[in-house]
Amino acid sequence: MSRMIVPHTTPLSEPAPERARTVRKAVVPAAGLGTRFLPATKATPKEMLPVVDKPAIQYVVEEAAAAGLDDVLMITGRHKRAIEDHFDHAFELEQALAAKGDTVRLDAVRDPARLADIHHIRQGDPLGLGHAVLCARHHVGDQPFAVLLGDDLIDPRETLLSRMLDVRDRYEGSVVALMEVPPEQIHLYGCAAVEPSRPGEDGVVRVTGLVEKPSREDAPSRYAVIGRYVLDPAVFGVLDRTPPGRGGEIQLTDALRELAADGTVHGVVFDGLRYDTGDRADYLRTVVRLACDRADLGPEFVAWLKQFVAGLEATGARRDRFAA
Repeated sequence: MSRMIVPHTTPLSEPAPERARTVRKAVVPAAGLGTRFLPATKATPKEMLPVVDKPAIQYVVEEAAAAGLDDVLMITGRHKRAIEDHFDHAFELEQALAAKGDTVRLDAVRDPARLADIHHIRQGDPLGLGHAVLCARHHVGDQPFAVLLGDDLIDPRETLLSRMLDVRDRYEGSVVALMEVPPEQIHLYGCAAVEPSRPGEDGVVRVTGLVEKPSREDAPSRYAVIGRYVLDPAVFGVLDRTPPGRGGEIQLTDALRELAADGTVHGVVFDGLRYDTGDRADYLRTVVRLACDRADLGPEFVAWLKQFVAGLEATGARRDRFAA
């Protein structure tokens, strides 16, 4: 995917000096109702839908842990107890597996609880992503923190979050993940107006403005904000005074727009592998892609998939002949 070249229009401040990484906490909003996946999500949180053999939210927590974030706060809601149970120890199951000597499955069961120090609070009223972030205020305190949305899965081989944490360490302020999308899709995302950061720094831009789900004609660029953020604690004060916006919800985009006006928001342009598990068709494609990549499943699954597709094509050809 090509990157847009953005003119340098205003002088930029110098990046902060190099220092030890300060971000240790991650916030994972998980209070949504998952209505696009009904009836499957009537009693099962959408975040717990399996992607091959792990729930989607586990991939997100693994990403945070791989980037060095060892404190994870889940923002949940009613009927989300399954998330809490998944990241807790299941002593009876562990004892049964240990008694059988099934160390492979025993490790798989224990792994979620060992990824990080995991906490849970409830959002209460679902008043938007900005409100979910505001719910993390007392846990986060005056520290910078990451926000990872569970609908966006970043391929485990990518290093997007680590890159964003590095940018935060250099520039301070807040950092958002950006992906260039076709103009006809920009209305589905928050959209960023950007300009280059310091010369020679490829893939890092300064964000000068943000618009939530603009029309194609009103979009300031083709850079969409995807579900990874590294936020300065100053965002809490802005969210406190941010009124409900689009959809009657407190939009994180609106708060970041105010911070961007002060020159304190940067963006990391991402052109790697990202999976949208919030859409049914994309969810199915995600399962197939990740299954194909698995050493233990891939070869046999790919062979079956080729036969299956060939069968579909043959059936389609026969139908075309009959139709003619």
